[in-house]
Amino acid sequence: QVQLVEFGGGLVPAGGSPRLSCAASGPTFSRYALGWSRQAPGNVREFVASITRSGGSTNYRDSVKGRFTISRDNAKNTVYLQMNSLKPEDTAVYLCAASFTELIGRPALNDYGYWGQGTQVTVSS
Repeated sequence: QVQLVEFGGGLVPAGGSPRLSCAASGPTFSRYALGWSRQAPGNVREFVASITRSGGSTNYRDSVKGRFTISRDNAKNTVYLQMNSLKPEDTAVYLCAASFTELIGRPALNDYGYWGQGTQVTVSS
């Protein structure tokens, strides 16, 4: 079982470039496919980005393509979400997620069995 803790949220000006981190417990981090999702107030949780076990394949929702980058460091048990050119509509709680099953392409949120508590990102205009 893996536990996930997100870091790096906060109040960010529009156009800003924060980086979120998600630290995972356990010795088998490299066996997990990982992802980021987000949930804004009153909205359903939505997929943001995913990365395979090796980091060799990534996938993004259309609205963040070219602005966000997901990456992982298996030696540090950490997955990152670099966010650039932030917009007010990116305001949400961002959650990282893990799946012990390899996920190829764009996963469904219920493909992930483990979730962090989330970190708030608020983009000011």
